Amino acid sequence: MSFPETPEYQDSREPLWPTRLDFSRAAAVESLRTNRIWLHVLLFLATLISTSAVGARFTYNFDHNLPAFEPARDLDALWAWWRQPEILVQGLPFSLTLLTILMAHECGHYVACLYYGINASLPFFLPAPTFTGTMGAFIRIRSPIFSRKQLFDIGIAGPIAGFIFLLPAAGVGLALSKVIPGIAETGSLHFGTPLLLRALEQAVFPGYSAHDIYLHPVARAAWVGIFATALNLLPAGQLDGGHIIYALFENRHKWVTRIVIVALLAMGIFWLGWLLWAIILFFFARRHPQIYDITGIGGVRWQLGAVGLILLILCFTVVPVNQAG
Repeated sequence: MSFPETPEYQDSREPLWPTRLDFSRAAAVESLRTNRIWLHVLLFLATLISTSAVGARFTYNFDHNLPAFEPARDLDALWAWWRQPEILVQGLPFSLTLLTILMAHECGHYVACLYYGINASLPFFLPAPTFTGTMGAFIRIRSPIFSRKQLFDIGIAGPIAGFIFLLPAAGVGLALSKVIPGIAETGSLHFGTPLLLRALEQAVFPGYSAHDIYLHPVARAAWVGIFATALNLLPAGQLDGGHIIYALFENRHKWVTRIVIVALLAMGIFWLGWLLWAIILFFFARRHPQIYDITGIGGVRWQLGAVGLILLILCFTVVPVNQAG
C-alpha cells in the first residue's frame, strides 16, 4: 500500500495522512476486535494435547530403542492420555518445539500484515490424530493486498521466521539423538531425510549414515517443521511459494502452478501424499487473487526470493514418509 507524501505546514506538526504505524495499530486493534480469541485458544490447546500425545509415543519409543512410530501400535496409544493425562508431560519436548516453529511461521505472516495495515486473524492451529499430531496452522487475511511488495513480504516472512526457529531446534535435537545401526529402516514407517537435516547430521555424527541415526523427539519436531516449510514454499497456487512467484513473475504464476501440479503427480509414484497435494492445488488453489500493481519490487526482494528457493531445496525430500512392505 502506498501513501501520499505529507505536505508540510508551518503551523502544524501533525501529518494530514495516517502514517504506516497508524495503520499498523489500527490493523492490530481491528484484528483483535474481529478475532474470536476463545476459538484460537481452544484450537491451540487441542493441538498442544494432540502433539504432546504423539510426542509421548516418540519419547517412549526413543527411550526403548523401538521404531520411531509404528501406526498399528502407536495410533491406538495416542488416546492413552485420556486415562493417564500425566503422560502428556513426556511429549512436551516434541510438542513445544513443533508448536514454536509453527507459531513463528504464522507470526511472520501476521506481523507482516500488521506492518502494512492488513487485517489478518491470529493463527488457527489444527489438531489431528496423525504421526505429527497436527495438520499445521494458518492465518486468515481479511482485507485486500494492494501491491506486489506487500504480497511478497507477507509470503516470505513466514518461511524465514519459521526457519530461524527450526534450525537451532534441529541442532539441539540432533545433539540429543543417538546412533543405532539400521534403526531408521526398522518398523513400517520410514522417514526421509531432507538435505538440511542430512547436513546437520553429518556435522553432529560425521561418517554415519542417516539410517543409523535415531532422532530425538526434539529433532523429530524439527523434521516436521522442515517438511511443513517445504510444503509451504512450493511455488504454486496460494501457498507461500505461490505468493512469492506471483509477486516476482505475475504473468507466469498460473504456468508455474500447472508445472508444479504435473510434477507432484509424477512424484506421486514415490509418495502418494504428492497426489493428494496435486489434487488440492488443482481444485482449490490454482488461481491467485489479482493484484494490479505495475511497480517493481526491488532488488532486495529478488535476493530474498533466491533465499526462498534455497530453503525449498534444503527442506524438500521426494519421499518424506515411506510405508515399508
